[in-house]
Amino acid sequence: MNDSNSLRYDGVRVLVTGADGFIGSHLVERLVRLGAEVTALALYNSFDTAGWLDDLEPDVHSAVEIVRGDVRDRGQIQDLAAGKDEIFHLAALIGIPYSYLAAQMYVDVNITGTLNVLEAARKSGIARVVHTSTSEVYGTAQYEPIDEAHPLQGQSPYSASKIGADMMAEAFARSFDLPVVILRPFNTFGPRQSERAVIPTVIRQALDPKCPEIRLGNLSSRRDFCFVQDTVAAFVAAGKAAGIAFGVPYNAGTGHAVTIAEMVEIVRQLSNCDKPIAQEEMRLRPDNSEIQALRAEALRFTSATGWRPSHDLQTGLAQTIDWWRRRIANRQLRVSRAYAV
Repeated sequence: MNDSNSLRYDGVRVLVTGADGFIGSHLVERLVRLGAEVTALALYNSFDTAGWLDDLEPDVHSAVEIVRGDVRDRGQIQDLAAGKDEIFHLAALIGIPYSYLAAQMYVDVNITGTLNVLEAARKSGIARVVHTSTSEVYGTAQYEPIDEAHPLQGQSPYSASKIGADMMAEAFARSFDLPVVILRPFNTFGPRQSERAVIPTVIRQALDPKCPEIRLGNLSSRRDFCFVQDTVAAFVAAGKAAGIAFGVPYNAGTGHAVTIAEMVEIVRQLSNCDKPIAQEEMRLRPDNSEIQALRAEALRFTSATGWRPSHDLQTGLAQTIDWWRRRIANRQLRVSRAYAV
């Protein structure tokens, strides 16, 4: 079961919300490869782009029905759910710093948007919904490793909104017997992740010749970093496993945690970078909002599905660094061509 390629989705009609994002685009890619008929919801924008879906290989891209819209649009979500077999719900506002400034928007997208998905799934008789939670709902660890019985702590408006969304998913499973799996990934990283996250921030600064140093916030916090292909394998397993329970959370993480400082040193070694590290106060969270430690206990999910991560941190970082090298080189090539005569 650890090899998600052993799970086939041939002919399964799937809706993926948040498909244009980091994890969502990788999930769409995997589902297409596994035979699913994928409808991908990408957030509408006036540039007529579809986020990371635009970077998919042509054979994958042509197999996906891309729809632009918003999970806050209840009518559209109901229309998209009709005739589908499964929904993978990944759409969310995820930037923690912005949640301090726009808490209402996080409630609207993360809670109301989830409600719209659940209502649509209920009305359409969806066979299974996989709802995306986050390890941020636990707050700073009261004990380690963190299992699903750990208390929930809303240490940011973002985490509070995700707790609300999780409770809504639980309520629909209990109240209406909706087959909804609550998957709780820990800190996912890999290609296509934006610099709002710490690993791409570090890698880009390490590789970018325009950056004389690596600027970061808290270096002592510890995180359980899971490579994106392993997180995607967890989604695939959650959508298919026969022995999984509905309305209860499942952690998906490696069970190993490193400090941010330790992660930075691995990146520096892999990228042959000797730039100094500078700590910036503006990158720090408020004291009572900072989460100091997250390390997963994923035994419940492993027991239900057989899933286990297959990439260690160094392997995943090496692949991510290679992707960033190409991205920076392509950016510089485009700039040089723009000035060519």
